[in-house]
Order: sequence, then C-alpha cells, then structure tokens
Amino acid sequence: MDKQPLHITNGDVLTNYLNELDIVGEKLTWQEMLCEGSTIVDINSETFLDVRKSFFSEFYDIDLDTDKIKSELNKLDAYKNYSEIILWFEYDLFCHINMIAVINLIIQKKINLPIYLVCSGRIKGSKILKGLAELNAEQLINHYKNRVKLNSDDLDLVKTIWGIYCGKDHNLLKPYIITVSSFKYLSNCLKAHLERFPDSVHGLNALEKNILEIVKSNTIKSKHHLLGYVLNYQGYYGFGDLQISRIIDKLSVFFTNEGQHIHLNRNGHEALLGQHNVATEIDNNMVYGGLKKFDFQFNKKQNKLVKTVLNAH
Repeated sequence: MDKQPLHITNGDVLTNYLNELDIVGEKLTWQEMLCEGSTIVDINSETFLDVRKSFFSEFYDIDLDTDKIKSELNKLDAYKNYSEIILWFEYDLFCHINMIAVINLIIQKKINLPIYLVCSGRIKGSKILKGLAELNAEQLINHYKNRVKLNSDDLDLVKTIWGIYCGKDHNLLKPYIITVSSFKYLSNCLKAHLERFPDSVHGLNALEKNILEIVKSNTIKSKHHLLGYVLNYQGYYGFGDLQISRIIDKLSVFFTNEGQHIHLNRNGHEALLGQHNVATEIDNNMVYGGLKKFDFQFNKKQNKLVKTVLNAH
C-alpha cells in the first residue's frame, strides 16, 4: 500500500473543503485555540489537556471535549503510514500559535517526516488578507501545489518560540520578529501578540483600542453588529466569535446601550484620549501561554513588555 500525506488543518470547515476537492490523504483536524489560556511545553501529555480543560471551564464555561481532541491526535501515531505531513494554517495569530504547537507536538512525538506548510494571507488581486477556506478551489489547489517545505532551522525556531510562549518572559520573542524563516507572517503575529498586553500609557491593548475606535466611528446598533465589525477588522489576530464576544463584554464599561444604538460613554472617550491608564477598569484576566495579561504592559517607546506597576516588586 502506497503511503499518503497527512493533512493537519486549522478546523472542520477547511477539512470539509479539502474532502470536497478530493485532496488525497488522511485529514487531522486541530481542535484547539492556544492563543488564549495557560499552556505548558509538553503538549503530548495528560497535564496539557488538564490545563486546557481548566481554562475553557473557567473563562468560557465550556467543557472541553478532550476525547475528540485525543481521537484526532491519535492519527499522528500512525505516522509510519504517511509520506509527509502538510500543515494548513493561516496568516493570523490564532492560527500561528496553533501551528507552532502542532509542529512542537510532531517534534515531541519524534516523528521524522517531511513537513510542508500551506499558508494563506495576501492574495493577488485582493486588498484584504484571506483565510484558506475563503479561497476558491483554483486558488486553494494552487497554494497546495506551492506548499513550502520546512527546514531544520524553521523547526528549531518554532521549538524556541513555543518554549518562550509557555514561559515567563515574552520579551524573548522580540529577536524572532526579524528572523528570516519560511513563516512569512510570523513577524506580524509576534508583534500582534506583544500588543495584546495593555498599553503602558492608556491601558488598552491594540484590539481593545480598535474596538473602541469602531464604536466611535460607526453607527453600531447592537453587540451582534459590533461583533461583525470586529471580526472583519481585527488585523492579524484572527479571533473567532467566542473570543471577540468575551472581549466586547469586558469593554462594556466604556459603552452606553440606548435601544438601537451603542456608543461610547464618557469613560470610553477618555480611554481613547489616553487621559489615564484604564487597564484596571477592564475585568479581563486573560492568560497568554505562561503570562497573565495584567502582569505586564506594552511600552511603545521601549518597544517591550514592562511589569505592571502593581506587580513590579
């Protein structure tokens, strides 16, 4: 029996799309969103799943289906049946953190197969970045034909980045923003990650500030309306409904909802003006890998994370 590729996709939608196009090979669908919540280096462990299960329960009141995750990941154990591994992940932070974890899992399982990457983003003739499932059949197949083989330096790079992400000093990611690699969007994603921490002047992170700007500049009729705007104008984050809804809820202290109109209240306008640091007014105790969001702030002048004053001791 001839060996076939193993395709690891970023979600069910893309897996179904590949099946519709009769892309040959086994499909493994990644079922996690590791850009939020605590993580540990050893992905191939029960402890990792326990940590993730606790996160989803605490932050989203969701019972993580670890059996489903294990069922998909068990496909990696049949690696001797595969000719190569093909990763299908996109340009954004959501996908890149997952992709980095997947590659580390492959390394941790000591699977020695060629690894290729199919990554979408900038598309000829389009002004906006596009996800893989947004491509037409011809575009997607062309991406597949032009897949990039990852080399040993690429693998070492993501192994290092995963270790830093799970650790306590995310400033160590900074040198890798300018590192040349096969991951053409990694630089943008690492910048976006550091800017997820509150700004050291006004206390809003990049996405929170963007959401307030959207409310200020547009006629927003409802939370659902705002959600649609943010999903379409979030840059390199790539967050889904679940994540954006939570962030909007945490920012509600800056909104006034009057019937069919959501607009900024006085606190919201002052937050955008940067008159004082509003970080403590946002009840968003999110964790990114090994760091709590509120333990650090991003200092634009120094271009690095600095300890939050309350925790600087």
